[in-house]
Amino acid sequence: MLALVVAHLVVALLLPLASARGHRLAFLVAAVLPAVTLLWALAQVGTVLGAGVTESVAWAPTLGLELSFRLDALALAMIVLVSGLGAVILVYSAGYFGPTSEEATRSAALVLTFAGVMLGLVLADDLLTLYVFWELTSITSYLLVGQRGDKRESRRAALQALLVTVLGGLSMLLGFVLLGEAAGTYRISEILADPPRGGMVPVALLLILLGAFTKSAQLPFHPWLPAAMVAPTPVSAYLHAASMVKAGVYLVARLSPGFADLAVWWVPIVVVGLGTMLVGGWRALAETDLKRVLAFGTVSQLGFLMVLFGAGGRIAALAGIGMLLAHGLFKAPLFMIVGAIDHATGTRDLRRLSGLRRSMPGLAIAGVLAAASMAGLPPLLGFIGKETAFEAFIAEEGARSWAIAIGLLVGSVLTAAYSARFVWGAFADKAGKDATPVHAPGPLLTAPVWLCVLGGLALGLVAPVVDALAGPYADQYVPVDAEQADYDLALWHGLGLPLLFSAIALGGGLALHVQRRRVKKLAHRSPLSAQNGYENTVAGLERVAVGVTGRLQVGSLPAYLATILAVVVLFLAPATIVGGTWPGDQVFYHEIAQVPLGIAVVVAAVAVVRARRRFTAVLLVGVIGYGVGGLFVVDGAPDLALAQFLVETLSLVAFVFVLRRLPSHFTEQASPRRSQVFKAALAAVGGTVVAGVAVVLSGARVGPASASDDFVALAPEGAGADNIVAAIIVDFRALDTVGEIGVLFVAAAGVASLVLATRYDRGRGSGSGTPSHEKDVLG
Repeated sequence: MLALVVAHLVVALLLPLASARGHRLAFLVAAVLPAVTLLWALAQVGTVLGAGVTESVAWAPTLGLELSFRLDALALAMIVLVSGLGAVILVYSAGYFGPTSEEATRSAALVLTFAGVMLGLVLADDLLTLYVFWELTSITSYLLVGQRGDKRESRRAALQALLVTVLGGLSMLLGFVLLGEAAGTYRISEILADPPRGGMVPVALLLILLGAFTKSAQLPFHPWLPAAMVAPTPVSAYLHAASMVKAGVYLVARLSPGFADLAVWWVPIVVVGLGTMLVGGWRALAETDLKRVLAFGTVSQLGFLMVLFGAGGRIAALAGIGMLLAHGLFKAPLFMIVGAIDHATGTRDLRRLSGLRRSMPGLAIAGVLAAASMAGLPPLLGFIGKETAFEAFIAEEGARSWAIAIGLLVGSVLTAAYSARFVWGAFADKAGKDATPVHAPGPLLTAPVWLCVLGGLALGLVAPVVDALAGPYADQYVPVDAEQADYDLALWHGLGLPLLFSAIALGGGLALHVQRRRVKKLAHRSPLSAQNGYENTVAGLERVAVGVTGRLQVGSLPAYLATILAVVVLFLAPATIVGGTWPGDQVFYHEIAQVPLGIAVVVAAVAVVRARRRFTAVLLVGVIGYGVGGLFVVDGAPDLALAQFLVETLSLVAFVFVLRRLPSHFTEQASPRRSQVFKAALAAVGGTVVAGVAVVLSGARVGPASASDDFVALAPEGAGADNIVAAIIVDFRALDTVGEIGVLFVAAAGVASLVLATRYDRGRGSGSGTPSHEKDVLG
């Protein structure tokens, strides 16, 4: 599994070579690897539907860090979308991007890179591994949405998506750490086998949900998804319909079997999911750009999926897998249809399109089938998933289940309405509008559409296949009764309330579409705007940052040092006092030679404060540095002492040549007595805290660190050194040593330049250009 992920990244790096022979070839080559990945995953279906396929690669075994992967039923369903639809959309891209497109080469490589990191995300069986791939998807999506960065709208949309998703990702990381520590393991399968309870687990779950909500464009973080529609249509079809936006849904689906019984988990998911479904569906009814209609429809459907996976229950889980597959198989072709229409007509504005059902009949039929699946018409997979969703909550008793069922019904009415709006806007004859002139799209733009649409139709007709895939995941939930245990995905479950709900959703949606003009006016009158909220938040943060910077960055070195010391005292001291222990065997010195050296350093430090001449202060600072170097020698670290002596010598020489251009005495204004007392107290407390922390931390380790065992074992024989630090610096950190040498070389070059500058000044004479106090410097 890791090899497949790495292969995606390697091939993406090599794609520019294929692009040299043509952009179309690059996309077709990129489509091969996702297709191979899908075939490999399907070949493992026997094992996947059982125990699953696992793989683990330890990259820091001493610290317990590893890359863990697991292919199970849920991961296989996601691979159908990530790799299967990824391959189809890459083939579509070969026909979408023109031969002279400047965005084609980078788009091919980035889409394949995204397919690789998304594959790693859905296969990850370790929380930290999942987080790494989670953030990589944010980075690649930022690059895909922003494209070349030459358009302001693209830059803003890409930045908005990055800020929102990374904010959620950071909170999710903290949640992962809290959950992993509470469970005693970061392995997801082990956490679900024995879910932790109590303590910081509720906080961890809320933080994880924040990451899932931002990634899957849930209320109130949803505006980034419609804004991202500035990206090329193939990017929208893949990232914003098939794969990336489902990462948050996938995370909820992955963890729900262990935590769906907790109110802290299912209540936020149900409330936010239903709200997102309703807001997204309502906003879709007011849009005139076909891509934005689909974008808000995607927001709505993501809320639907969140509810199904987060509410818990076996039937809801079956519906979740069914709708997960259905959504990819109807939303991706709808986006591709919009791209084909844009190619053929030069517009996506439904107010300007007319008569395409006659000029593009094949694409119109495909669009009707895909929209029918989205609305929930039989025998398509969307109908099966939606009816199963109604059954999941109607079958349960109680106010909670009926509230969710009614919410899903209202959201489904809106879904049917914007499905009808899409078909009407794209293909219908408009009153008073001439037929829009078109040129026929090529097979690379139409064949991928039909492949997805027929896939949704075929899976609806062979529902037991989807049930076999969804069953192992749904069986993680304990059924409440025999009826729930025996329920399966099927095209016909007989007459009943779920079928009635489906009929009401379709009828209500068509009725709303008939009143589309009035509905559009109402939809535009929303009193709240999440996009305005985002923009106001960002603007407010900028104002706060400017205000804080203006007050803190005052150009005063004492103020900066005081701030640093105050932070150290306020945060480090309490933590050390609460969690630290003073070592019982602490002694004042280990070698008698440390005593005079320590006294010299302290005396010099006190004298520096009292010094009035610059040259005297520099010499005393040098004494402090040489004294510290002497302590290194006594403690058996001659390598560190040598570096210290060299740095102090070069610093002293540099200061001497700089001081000749400055007044001999410090020219300071007398500060108030109160300010002097504050500085002295802060310095004393800060020094005491740092010294105390150093002693506590040095005594906290009672044995050798496990991570350094190999260094201890290899140093004598492999490096010929008993001084482990020296062996590490010389043999194991050779590049770091080279860097240190480079620093010394730069410092030496600076000193040399100062010497040459002094010689130049002397050559010009010692008149007015030479400072009168040079005799103080030169002795």
